[in-house]
Amino acid sequence: MNLYDRYVMPLLIDCCCGMKEIQGQRAALVPRAKGRVLEIGIGTGHNLPFYDPTRLDSLQGLDPADQMSPTARKRALKAGLEVELITLSAEEIPAPDASYDTVVCTFTLCTIPDPLRALREMRRVLKPDGELLFCEHGRAPDVSVQRWQDRLTPWWKPIAGGCHLNRDVPEMLRDGGFVPTEIESSYLSGPKPMVWVTRGVAVAA
Repeated sequence: MNLYDRYVMPLLIDCCCGMKEIQGQRAALVPRAKGRVLEIGIGTGHNLPFYDPTRLDSLQGLDPADQMSPTARKRALKAGLEVELITLSAEEIPAPDASYDTVVCTFTLCTIPDPLRALREMRRVLKPDGELLFCEHGRAPDVSVQRWQDRLTPWWKPIAGGCHLNRDVPEMLRDGGFVPTEIESSYLSGPKPMVWVTRGVAVAA
């Protein structure tokens, strides 16, 4: 791992993913998590302040970037949460079928190398009545913005840890075996190619 990936990129991602408006999206979603919870792409732990400890039986966080774990541990401590951090990508979740009541995935599907495989794994480890809580940026509805997303993605990926600006979130959910029960999308503040955000709740198809 080069110096940029170990030291600079985590700071960049932590800064971008912790902006006020993005934190507002997390605050509207994460408190709904309950029971046995798995967070995909826990990163530096920006979701941790928003969990309701009274609703949790356990919390595990999955992320391949171990250089982000120290910050996540500090945020867990500050939030009064016990979190088990697992240094793996989501394409192979180390859990039996139907293990979790809730899977939380925020601003993560953009960077997973094989997002459909990861979503199918999330579906596998969810209990039959479990929920996927998701909030992701992705492909915008406007053709002009889509063109910029396609142009920028090859340049943006190496800077932002493999982040794709142009992945279609509703399409990925469908192809990954999920049906949204709640979904809303909008532009947040900022450059349009980067801020089309889709948030909601999904269940296994």
